[in-house]
This record gives sequence, C-alpha cells and structure tokens, in this order.
Amino acid sequence: MHPVLSTVLQRLGLGLATLLAVSVIIFISIELLPGDFGQIVLGQAATKETVAAFRLELGLDKPPYIRYFDWVAGVVRGDLGQSFSGRAASGQDRSREVAELIGPRLKNTLFLAGITALISVPLALILGISTALYRNSIYDRSINATTLTTISFPEFFVAYILILFLSSLNQWLPSLANVDAATPLDERLLRIALPVLTLTLVIIAHMMRMTRAAIINLLASPYIQMAQLSGASRTEVIIKHALPNAWAPIATVIAFNLAYLVVGVVVVEVVFVYPGIGQLMVDAVTTRDIPVVQGCALIFAVTYILLNLSADIIGIITNPRLLHPK
Repeated sequence: MHPVLSTVLQRLGLGLATLLAVSVIIFISIELLPGDFGQIVLGQAATKETVAAFRLELGLDKPPYIRYFDWVAGVVRGDLGQSFSGRAASGQDRSREVAELIGPRLKNTLFLAGITALISVPLALILGISTALYRNSIYDRSINATTLTTISFPEFFVAYILILFLSSLNQWLPSLANVDAATPLDERLLRIALPVLTLTLVIIAHMMRMTRAAIINLLASPYIQMAQLSGASRTEVIIKHALPNAWAPIATVIAFNLAYLVVGVVVVEVVFVYPGIGQLMVDAVTTRDIPVVQGCALIFAVTYILLNLSADIIGIITNPRLLHPK
C-alpha cells in the first residue's frame, strides 16, 4: 500500500476513535449534572407518579450504559432523539425531533462562519505572509501589536465595544442579529455585520500570527537561502520555493482557526442574539433539554474533528517524502 494511502487511513481511524471518545465524554458529563431531569422538565408541581411515568417514557430509568448505546445507535441512523421541551405535565407530547431543531440553527451558524471565513482567511494570509517578509519592520511591529491587543480581549468584550461605538454612539449597524428564514440576503448581511466583524478580528489575529511563524520557519530553511543567494527575487522565493512547502502548515492554521470559528461562535451568538446552534445550545442548557445539548455538543465535536482531520490529510498528501518514497 502506498505510504500516503496508509497514512490517510490511519488518520481516519484515529478520527473515528477520537469521535467515539468524545461521545463518551459528552454523555458522562451530562450524566454528572445534578438534579432530576424529569422533575426539572415537568416542574415542581408534578407528582411523583407523573415524573416516574415521564422517566419511563423517555427511558431515563434505564442504566446509563444502555442509554449511551441507544443514543449512539440512534446517531448512526441519523436520529438525535426528541427534545424534552414542549412536554407538559399532563403527559401531552409536544416535543420535536432534535435534528429538526438543530437543522435551521446549524444553517445560520454555517452562514455566519462562512461569511467570516471569506473575509478573514485571505486577509489573515496576506498579513501573515507580508509581515514575515518584512519582519522587524515598523509595518511588522504595528500589525503584531494590533493583533496581540485583539487576542488579549475576550470575544464578548470585543463584541460589546463594537456595539458601543458602531451601534449605540453611532447608529451605523444593528446591535441585534435576529434573522429568520424569510429575511432577505441583503438584510441578513446587514444584521450579521457586527458578529462577523467581531469574529473576524479574533480569527485574523490568531491566523495571522500562526501564518507568520510558519513562513518565517520556512524562510530560514537552507534551500530558501540558496534561492536567495542565486539571485531570485522575493516574489519568486515565495511563490516557487516557499509556498509549495508551506501548504501543510498553512492548511493546519486555516483548519484550526475554522474549527475555532465554528465552535467558538457560542459567545458571539449569545451576545448578538443570533439564532444559531450556539444560542440553541445555551437555551437547551438553561432548560435542561438534554437531547438537544447532546446533539449540539456532538455536532461541534464532529466539526472540530473533521476540520483538523482535513488539515492532517492535506499535510500528508502534500508531503514530498510520502509522495516520492525511496
């Protein structure tokens, strides 16, 4: 078997094992939460008989390991379970499928993350490469100082500062990103402008600094110095010599930050009341809607693992030592 194929298969197996381990952690973490889920959902006025019947209906009376395997089997079939919300103490079932609740919210989150990525990834790569080329210059130091300042602030602080200056003191952008399926595209883009700007500032700071470090390490390589001594221009050194060997670290940087972007939107969505999966998860935690919490956490884990797995595969298939084994 070719070394590239065998290495990719090993990474895929490792990704599946990681996902399985994460599912166990998610289930155990929720099981360790204090309180009776049935009592919390039905309210304090519910009788013991009603709570017992509710637990029996949802299978909460089963041992934890059986409920875990039932949950995993349902996830494999595409069934994330039913939400606890909407169930009345009278026993009437107004619950909805978890997948039905998560679907529209996930689309909103991916839309927000996609718009942010379209802006932040090219800008961060340009800044990272340019600061690496002109390192220790005034340009490099000013960009580094700005990004370091941005990294030092948590996302919610950056969000509130932007709301203060761009929405309260100067009413240029809306402070709430309350969109729905009927919102036109231009109106949707206007309403998510502040969340996108908040995420862009954070993502650019991380991605630019990591890209800069990766390019500087490559520029210190002997073959780059040889190309410079041969009279190659700065552009030729970057395009012909550095970039072909920089795809792996750059892909890792992009994948890591995109994973952070998708998983880290929770705080931004809560601040701007954006109807994404992060806001849904926070609401589900508040109401102890366990199936929704498990579904959202699993989607975050799958997204993070897939993006990092993609970066590993890109690094493998662009590795000359694996592509041309002796």
